[in-house]
Amino acid sequence: MDPATTSTGLRDGAFGNARALSCRECGHEVELGPHYACPECFGPLEVAYDFPTVTREEIAAGPRNIWRYKALLPVPGDIEESPNTEPGFTRLLRADNLAAELGLTKLWVKDDSTNPTNSFKDRVVACALSAARELHAKVFACPSTGNLANAVAAAGARAGIKTVVFIPSNLEKPKQVNSAVYTPNLVAVDGNYDDVNKLASEIAGEEDGWAFVNVNVRPFYAEGSKTLGYEIAEQLGWRLPDQIVIPVASGSQLTKVDKAFQELIKLGLVEDRPYKVFGAQATGCSPVSVAYKTGTDAIRPVKPDTIAKSLAIGNPADGIYVLDICRRTGGAVEDITDDEVREGILLLARTEGVFTETAGGTTVGVLKKLIETGQLDPDLETVVINTGMGLKTLDAVADQVGPAATIAPSYDAFRATGLA
Repeated sequence: MDPATTSTGLRDGAFGNARALSCRECGHEVELGPHYACPECFGPLEVAYDFPTVTREEIAAGPRNIWRYKALLPVPGDIEESPNTEPGFTRLLRADNLAAELGLTKLWVKDDSTNPTNSFKDRVVACALSAARELHAKVFACPSTGNLANAVAAAGARAGIKTVVFIPSNLEKPKQVNSAVYTPNLVAVDGNYDDVNKLASEIAGEEDGWAFVNVNVRPFYAEGSKTLGYEIAEQLGWRLPDQIVIPVASGSQLTKVDKAFQELIKLGLVEDRPYKVFGAQATGCSPVSVAYKTGTDAIRPVKPDTIAKSLAIGNPADGIYVLDICRRTGGAVEDITDDEVREGILLLARTEGVFTETAGGTTVGVLKKLIETGQLDPDLETVVINTGMGLKTLDAVADQVGPAATIAPSYDAFRATGLA
């Protein structure tokens, strides 16, 4: 065996400072590899680390993408040398106009629509791609509600690895096109996301060399969401916000942002201070919100029926952990109707010039509802996450907007509109 590899066939430092995969339920640890379920209790696995001392200065000296945090991720030290889409370090936009509209003192929008494929999924896919490389995967794949398929297809093309992406057949057309331009291997499945995910799990169990980003390399994939939390803290001047509102699909993004905040506290990079985490869902697929409101820990799977297809996961894998975090931090999980989702899209666009997709409309709409119901303190500094670009979900608002008037090409006709 090459002396630069370990007994498992991995090269030394393949996963950076990661130590093992640890079960969230029983704490049992297994070696780093393509595992996602605990062999003792079948609980979910996540990456555990032995972090070195990390300074703000070292992070600031890194590239302006997620690899500035590579010491805190399950990636090798030479990650920048491998072709990837280099996502992250997106803008944190001070949203004074939206704040004034909603009656908030200070509001920020973390705008991930400017990532390479215009959604936050580029972050998680970059970490999954690194794991796939180190595990010598032959195929890079995923089940997806759209944004993930876009990110996997683009990242695979950049890396020169075969990609196969699976989507529900009723997915928004722009998201289908956004995937198909990067890969010829787009597979539409009759059914909802949970059906597609089940199929992916079956394929992962039968086919050797397939790295399904959110199945058999899910623990590594999920760590990419931490970079949202890292960036927010760094962009706020190395401090945590008082409140943060995060959309909930599987729930992984919310749980990993909280993990990022906790890691930054333990590493001494930010002050240990209270913060509240709020989850946002669309009413047509709101199993976590329902569980929160009824005060139960049992999340009952639902059949999604909402325009917010990127959040349409009826059986969210991390739902129980979302409940734990929102309750622990004094936050909440709330949901809004599809009409309110559309209103949220228009509200953000017309106050801050940011065109968000339905997930972002859900988050903004839930922020509004949280304020109106007194669940969120309008005097505390708040961050909301915009996870994707509105051009991917044009159908959601296409019949809500259009010309204010159609007129003859004359000044008198213009004057008659009352717009002057």
